[in-house]
Amino acid sequence: MQSHSLHRMKVYWPLYVMAVPGMLFLIVFKFIPLAGSVIAFKDYSVFRGFIDSPWVGFKHFGTLIHHPDFLRVFTNTLLLGGFKLFLVFPVPVLLALMINEIRKAALKKGIQTALYIPHFLSWVIIGGILFDFFSLSGLFNIILGWFGHDPVLGMQESSYFRPVFILASIWKDAGWGTVVYMAAISAIDPQLYESAMIDGASKFRQIRHITFPILLPTVLILFLLEIGNFLDLGFDPVYNLLTPMTYNVGDILDTYVFRTGIQQGQYSFATAVGLFQSVIGFAMVYTFNRISRKVSDGGLW
Repeated sequence: MQSHSLHRMKVYWPLYVMAVPGMLFLIVFKFIPLAGSVIAFKDYSVFRGFIDSPWVGFKHFGTLIHHPDFLRVFTNTLLLGGFKLFLVFPVPVLLALMINEIRKAALKKGIQTALYIPHFLSWVIIGGILFDFFSLSGLFNIILGWFGHDPVLGMQESSYFRPVFILASIWKDAGWGTVVYMAAISAIDPQLYESAMIDGASKFRQIRHITFPILLPTVLILFLLEIGNFLDLGFDPVYNLLTPMTYNVGDILDTYVFRTGIQQGQYSFATAVGLFQSVIGFAMVYTFNRISRKVSDGGLW
């Protein structure tokens, strides 16, 4: 067995060399920092270091759970995570299925490029665009004025925050999310479609009985990976859209920790919250992976 592995390494050594930078990135930026998670169980002091800082056990986890703002922040995180998982995640799949049906190559590439571009804009830029769009002199209020409505500061309205967050997430990442699905669709044997056409299957039936079933394993794997980030919505998207007037509906664990933990130097508390998110994410991935294996014989492991 060992000789067989050595033989494969000799034959495919260029692939192993190509994998080295990725492995180094994981080791340096993902695995080594895990040792720092111990400060979640200590009263960390920059001067004493994470080894000599006093051990306090689950003190910071208790502080998080019993904090008066925890329920509000945790509920916001769950709601926005659920919206992103069930409303934003399916959009790239639908886009990929629709783009695949475009027969003119130039039009297909043009649409793909237009959908990809927002992904390369930072959330700082997108936040600025949205604040201008919803300002008193912005396009949104200009359109409201055409219909006789009073101007509204949308980004300062609690009722607007979640819909804006969802639509902005779709606009920014849906196009880029189609890349993997388009690659999976392009690998489908064209003879399957030819056989279906001979049998009189319509385009809709071809998508339903050929494209989507073959695409489903890829969708499930990416869905499981997305579940792992259920509570980790990302600091940038929320922080750049959040205002003090929308804290009640938009303040999530990441932004809460930034204000109460990092800005105030409470690094142990911030680490405890990150560990709390990771444990819940792992539990959800493990649970849904077992369900996926029973339903479709697929999964991450």
